[in-house]
Amino acid sequence: MSVMVKKQHVGLVKLVLILGALTAFNSMSIDMYLPAFPEIARDLSVPLGTVQLSVSAFLFGSAFGQLFYGPVADRWGRKLPLLFGLGLYVISTIGCALVHSGEGLLFWRVVMALGGGAGIVISRAVVRDLYDTAEAARMFSLLMLVMGAAPILAPLAGGQLLLITGWRGIFWFLGIFGVLSFCASLLWLPESLPVEKRSKGSIKDMVTGYGALFRHRQYLCYAIALGAVAGFNFSYIAGAPQLFIELHGISPQYFGLIFGLNACGLIGTSQLNRKLLRRYGSEQILSVTFSVNLLGALLLTLSTMTGIGGFSAQLILLFLCLCSTGLLYPNVTALALAPFARSAGTASALLGTIQYTLGATAGAFVGMFQNGTGLPMILTMTCCAVVGRIAVTLSRHCQSSGSCQPLPTTFTALPTATVANRSSLVHNSEQS
Repeated sequence: MSVMVKKQHVGLVKLVLILGALTAFNSMSIDMYLPAFPEIARDLSVPLGTVQLSVSAFLFGSAFGQLFYGPVADRWGRKLPLLFGLGLYVISTIGCALVHSGEGLLFWRVVMALGGGAGIVISRAVVRDLYDTAEAARMFSLLMLVMGAAPILAPLAGGQLLLITGWRGIFWFLGIFGVLSFCASLLWLPESLPVEKRSKGSIKDMVTGYGALFRHRQYLCYAIALGAVAGFNFSYIAGAPQLFIELHGISPQYFGLIFGLNACGLIGTSQLNRKLLRRYGSEQILSVTFSVNLLGALLLTLSTMTGIGGFSAQLILLFLCLCSTGLLYPNVTALALAPFARSAGTASALLGTIQYTLGATAGAFVGMFQNGTGLPMILTMTCCAVVGRIAVTLSRHCQSSGSCQPLPTTFTALPTATVANRSSLVHNSEQS
């Protein structure tokens, strides 16, 4: 018995590491090259704003790429679409490493996003295949422990690679990361969607299912709330290099340390979430945390506009605000996907599309309204905090009033996988 438990534990650890790496693809792809923005702009002879735009280009590409992977993953299973996306990602990293123009950088970043989007959609769908709502929220928190290493290590690694290889070496490194993820997924990731549970309709039929999701008001509210959280973080990501490096003269290497410290706070709260879920529901945690997030954003705006507390106060308030998102991400995601056992891939895809569309839009606003201060970034973050708080309030109203639109039969939730099924999949993963 102890040998079997040990094997299942090892299999679970392997599953968490693989899914965590897949979830971290976008974070790695964005955070690692942030310290290189000024050098990329000089080398390609383009304005810094063009390099900043490559972040939004990546996010938009990821948003719409996920729409493709969702229905395909529900029709043909999780692994084949994932391997296709990872292969495309590796090819695009080579393109980025060899590019010699700003236009080429934007093109390959979009292709890179189209490939990396597979990891985001399918990792969430696998969790939904295997776990019920409460367990899924805990699993997403556990994945953030792995995923959260990316914002810590990526800027630090990017800053060091910048010294050794230049900015092109960053993309070669990402290509190696993609190859390793491809091999791990091929060899050890279990297929979590059995043939008998896959969608039988055509791709056209599955795509029309997106309309059903838009009519599910509670799902839509949670999706907007997740997009607001993404917008909050991507506003910070888009504006942080200029705020820290250009305005306050922090070196790219020390920028990575500050960025990593904020990511440590996010990881810490994501693990606190696992303990909180033993006593409170995800809805309760969201309500309180969104209020804290909004209060912190308003204080951050006040400090920036008046100068109260100076740069130190901004750093502390940024840290507290970003920490709150460690509680928001896993709970919003779990609640949004809870009703969709049969169509977890499609629901995950639309969830990701809304998340990254709103996130990319917020990041683009930071660049569009840049005035040489940190105010555009902070005002955008505050607007996202307001939207997220309103969306969660509306989602609770939908639930209490029963106003959610009914789902068609192809989107009816199936019973969640049993403990025995989950153990079997993890055990099979260990055997493979």
